[in-house]
Order: sequence, then structure tokens, then C-alpha cells
Amino acid sequence: MRRLVVFALALAFGLLALTPVLIAENPNTAKRLILKDGTYQPATKWEVNGDRVRYYSSERAEWEEVPNSLVDWPATEKWNKERESAEISAETKKISAELEADRKAEEAQTPTVAPGVRLPSNGGVFLLDKFEARQEIAELVQNGGQVNKQTGRNILRAAVNPIASAKQAIELEGAHARVQSHELRPVIYVDVDSDNDPSTGPTPADAAHRFRIVHLQVKNNVRVVGNVKIALTGKVSQQQTFVDAVAAPFSGEWVKVQPTADLPPGEYALAEMLGEKEMNLYVWDFGVNPHAPENPTAWKPTQPAQSKTGTDESPVLNKRE
Repeated sequence: MRRLVVFALALAFGLLALTPVLIAENPNTAKRLILKDGTYQPATKWEVNGDRVRYYSSERAEWEEVPNSLVDWPATEKWNKERESAEISAETKKISAELEADRKAEEAQTPTVAPGVRLPSNGGVFLLDKFEARQEIAELVQNGGQVNKQTGRNILRAAVNPIASAKQAIELEGAHARVQSHELRPVIYVDVDSDNDPSTGPTPADAAHRFRIVHLQVKNNVRVVGNVKIALTGKVSQQQTFVDAVAAPFSGEWVKVQPTADLPPGEYALAEMLGEKEMNLYVWDFGVNPHAPENPTAWKPTQPAQSKTGTDESPVLNKRE
């Protein structure tokens, strides 16, 4: 007996699973079959069979019929054409708005800093330069002595070792930086993370108070960023020569850093401040020399090919070979 009950239940559930379920569509999104008395039937489709019109009701999810003589066909055709046109227009506007939002978001991450010169989307530190009346950008790479250099948003940090010495000099090898600014008041664009996780990086407003320019001293083929002094109490202090500069949010996550006055020719570095009186020992070094040769790694704009009919293409920034 128990087996018969189980079999009956299984058969009942099986029949239910095979029974088609009709789900009504939203009447507001359906077509309209307009009648001559001014009413209408929301329907997804219909067909004319002689003097009868058979339509699929979107309200009741089933086929129904009305006399053909009751249907106002001109009004039905007009309403559905206007509805379809409005839907196409709304979809077009939606797509256009999405494309415009994507374009603005991309421009915020790759802003234009000079005609035909845009910053890259992967961030980094770049110096805007002008060589022979042509503006270009050169990437500044972090330097801290014999270290594995990183580019882009990720940055290196180093802490002072109190055991090493009571006084340490922060030095960079070589008398000159790889990148030289031909402008006396260089502009630097910064987009870096506080660590390897971009989601934990500071906001542009925070970053505006985080970067400063240091004037380096050249001694015996090295550039001295500053000195670190360690008191007997273990307190660590740093001494640097900072340049008056303004750092402000620029676009997206980019920050613009620029001296408030022309810089004397010499060696400099962009430093990350870890606190009010504490500085990251890895810096982005550069020099100021109006007579230096062109930076070999500079990115410069490439003009589009000329034609008789002209072009609507924007200049493309290519990395210099």
C-alpha cells in the first residue's frame, strides 16, 4: 500500500512538471489592439481569420478573439508605430548616455595635458616638458639606490635603520637624473597607490598634501636627497631642502605638482611624505637644465597623416623609440 501511495505522488508531481505554465507579460510593454469604442486589448501578437481577429492577451496569457469589425486598424497601426519609435529613441538615448559616461570616465583617467598628449590609464609619475617648442611627457622612475625600480601606480618605501648609524645621508647614484626638464618651472603629474592594492590608495585631495619637491645637493658624483639624524633617545628626524610648490587634484586620481617659482638649474626629486616630518626614502628624481638634450624616453604626440579632405582623428601619443 505504501508503495502505491509513493508511486501516485511521484506520478502527480511528474504530470505537474510536464504541464506548461503560462506567465503573463507586462501589459505596459505589450502592443495594443485598439477597438473602435476607444478601448484596447494589450496583446503580443494577433492574426486575422476572416471576420475574426485572434490575439494573444498579455494580461491573461491566452489566446482570445474579437470580431474584425470592432478593431480600429488605423489607430492600432499608428499607436504601435509611435510606441516602437519612442522605444528606439529611448534606447538610443540610453546607449548615448552610457557611451558619454564611459568617455568621461576614460578622459578622467587619461587626461590631456598638452595638445595630443594624454597621460596613461595605468598611472605613474610624469613630467611635462617642452623641447624645441614641442610639448611631451617623460616618465619619472622611483630611485633609491640599488633597488628594483617599479613604475606605474605601485611605489617603493624604505624605513630608516636606527642601528646603522647616528647620521645617514640619503643619496642617489650619479650626478644627474635620467630625465631633465627644459622648463624652469616643470609640471609633474602623479597617480600612485599607497601599496599594491589600488582600492586602498588615497584620494586625490589627500594626495595633494602628500607630495613635495626636494632640491638635491650634488657631491662626488652622488646626489644627496637629505640627511637622517637619530638621537640617543631613538627619535629619527630628516633634513631636506624643500622647494615651495603647489599640489592639487587634477583629473580622476591624478594630482598636479608644480613649483610656485622658476627653479634654478640643478637636480631635484619628487618625494612622498609619510607624515609631517617624515619622507619616503625612494624618490622620483629629475633635473632642470634648459640646455640638456631631448629626453630619450620622452613620449611625444604624433600628428595624423595629412590628406586633401582632412581628418577628424585625434593625435595619438606614442612612446619614443
